[in-house]
Amino acid sequence: MARLRSLDVCSGAGGLALGLERAGFDPVLLLDNKGVACETVRVNRPRWNVLTTDLLDFDPVEHQETYDVDLLSAGPPRVKASAANGRLSSEGEERLLEATVLLMHAVQPRALLLENVPELATSPAYAAVRGRIESELTHLGYGFHWFVLNAADFGVAQDRKHGVLVALGKPWADRFVPPAPTVSRHASVGSVLRRSMRSRGWPGADEWAARAISTAPTLVGGSENRGGADLGPRGSKRAWKRMGVEGKSLADEVPGPDTAPRELVRLTPEQAALLQGFPEDWRFAGRKTARYRQIGHASPPPLGEALGRAIARALPPATIRA
Repeated sequence: MARLRSLDVCSGAGGLALGLERAGFDPVLLLDNKGVACETVRVNRPRWNVLTTDLLDFDPVEHQETYDVDLLSAGPPRVKASAANGRLSSEGEERLLEATVLLMHAVQPRALLLENVPELATSPAYAAVRGRIESELTHLGYGFHWFVLNAADFGVAQDRKHGVLVALGKPWADRFVPPAPTVSRHASVGSVLRRSMRSRGWPGADEWAARAISTAPTLVGGSENRGGADLGPRGSKRAWKRMGVEGKSLADEVPGPDTAPRELVRLTPEQAALLQGFPEDWRFAGRKTARYRQIGHASPPPLGEALGRAIARALPPATIRA
């Protein structure tokens, strides 16, 4: 089967790279500055070349296998409201966003895929940021597309919107069409987690799944500087409670036979990963909070797959390597 080559930066736990692999892209290099996230990727894909480094310190000259790849993909940390002043700050999330685009100069990929908060693609508050990115891409000879996708439209049991930038060399940019939804009905939390909830003999698992008929609120990994993992802000916790889930903390294991049928249950990080669209056999390194943060910060693999297939369709066959 013909395959394409990619460079994946700000890779996290590998969600975007996994989706792109399913779409036909093999990474020549992945990089992230979190050692535990890199260990997760190495555990699951030992053959992948994973580099633990900050994107700001990455020099493609030292990794020339990244030159002329078919795709540069990136899921940098979510930009915050500080970008709304129209300036990219000298540090933090905005600087990583800028570094991703500047990497295009050296790598010269045939396409770029960048995902972030939906506001980056649509909000007037980020117009100046988009303008600078567009100016840089135009200067390099790329056409571009900004749009928003909801992971729930691609089989992920979570209401999770992503702002997406896809840029391609101008001969191919007009051929790109954002992916259409792959499901006609959004998956529910209960349908995705029913088997997991039953795995240790909880007598209330089926009743719980029958009540958990909504998609999940957006999972958030939280800040590296705050305490333990939970399921998000107050409004999200209320939504989880309506589905029979206690959102203030996570569990070490799924409910067992001694759990009362209608008791509020807590999710495990591995259950959160299922709601993020990871396969059951994807293992996460680190302690519970570190695992959950990787999951909450990840790009859902089914969304990455849909985007990868759309990009591959736009690229000419001559770029595809066996």
